[in-house]
Amino acid sequence: MTSKSRKSLLVLIAGALAVALLFIAFRPHPTAVDLEAVTRGPLQVTINADGKTRIKDLYEVSSPIAGTALRSPVEEGDQVEAGVTVVARVEPLAPSLIDARTRIQLEAAVREASAAADLAEAQLRQADEELNYAQSQFDRTKALVDRGVSSVSTLEDAEQVLSLRTAARDAAISNVQMAQSSLARAQAALLEPGAEDMTGDTCCVAITAPISGTVLVISQVSEHAVAIGSELLSIGDLNDLEIEADILSSDAVGLEIGARAIVERWGGEPPLEAKLKSLAPRAETHTSSLGIEEQRVAATFDLVTPAEERLGLGHQYAVFLRVVEWETDAALNIPLAALFRSNGDWAVFVAEGDRARLRLVEIGHRTDRRVEILSGLEEGEQVIPHPADTIADGVVIVDRESL
Repeated sequence: MTSKSRKSLLVLIAGALAVALLFIAFRPHPTAVDLEAVTRGPLQVTINADGKTRIKDLYEVSSPIAGTALRSPVEEGDQVEAGVTVVARVEPLAPSLIDARTRIQLEAAVREASAAADLAEAQLRQADEELNYAQSQFDRTKALVDRGVSSVSTLEDAEQVLSLRTAARDAAISNVQMAQSSLARAQAALLEPGAEDMTGDTCCVAITAPISGTVLVISQVSEHAVAIGSELLSIGDLNDLEIEADILSSDAVGLEIGARAIVERWGGEPPLEAKLKSLAPRAETHTSSLGIEEQRVAATFDLVTPAEERLGLGHQYAVFLRVVEWETDAALNIPLAALFRSNGDWAVFVAEGDRARLRLVEIGHRTDRRVEILSGLEEGEQVIPHPADTIADGVVIVDRESL
């Protein structure tokens, strides 16, 4: 090979290397992306809320009289039987202490009542004597009339006098009873704390459980004074629970009575089942932990799961609710992170071979993670979640997992 030919060959090789280097330097580099398949399966739209359990029918036992509630015969957590278990005992009010002036006045009232009682008894004895005399006069006159010695008018006068004396005796008996009652009342006013008349087993009011259930709260265990209607304890049936929760008014609008709810974070497994029982007709303003004012509606849920499958769940326990607003078993869906706006329409990037292609889609329901696809995609296709700014229609891509 001549030197000229050798030189031409070297120039050709150098040119080829330069072209190869330029091709390598300026060719498009594939962008590594994550790919998610378009799948068909269950999809559930839920409204999440924090809730608390509560007993449906809570019984507050109160004192029927003013007095002293004795030390509680039961403890919180005890099981009680309706109409049998004594849950509280209340003594009537003890008489108050008497000052010197009041004592003198009350003792004078006792003496006055005692004298009135003596007078009434004396009047009763007088009425008895007058009645006996009238009865004897009537009997004598009747005998004379029967023999024809006395007139019938005389008998009628004797009979009238007898009736008057009988009525006078009845009035005297009533006066004695009234005087004795007044004396007893005056004597009772002199009683002070610790008097023998105020002691005994008959002085206490025993209160039995209104229902069979569990003692939840005892207002005060030790002996203490109570007024009429003072709360003594609370009783409820832990097998009869419901759940209360506050839901955003905008979410409550789309709920129907009977909607299914999933109860989580209750302290056991698996999740419990509940259904919406009622929604309050008005919303109330609540301030969130971030200081934002929200309009929330009080919602009540019935627990559907049997009591034996939620052992340990009690009154005012915290739970987490997922209220099902919509669900299906066969929804075409993709990750919500793959969705973005393109000229006002929803769009995704679909992997076609080694290229990313922009695809407009129509969406339906969506959750916080996935979205229902109504049109624009087919099951099995792959979309790009969280597309970077470097992704555009026609960009070369490579699956990150293949690297």
